[in-house]
Amino acid sequence: MFVVVSYDIPDDRRRVKVMKLLKNFGAHVQESVFECDLKDETYRAMRERLAKLIAPDSDNIRFYFLDEDAVKKIETIGHLPVERARAWYWIG
Repeated sequence: MFVVVSYDIPDDRRRVKVMKLLKNFGAHVQESVFECDLKDETYRAMRERLAKLIAPDSDNIRFYFLDEDAVKKIETIGHLPVERARAWYWIG
């Protein structure tokens, strides 16, 4: 599944932890946006780990699921193309 993850986290320390975690799962395409091409079980693991890092009363993480037709219609201006799934993911 192709998932766009965006986050709004006011605390610098938590925001950096979330960003570092997400780098293990996808491409960092904008300040607070990642594109991730994941299997279901990898998505669930990522979501569980993110839930442990945030303060739900002040932080917000959103997951947008794109089907294959929507992924094919992604347009970019600039140097970062859409990155598809890697052969492996590190989950530490």
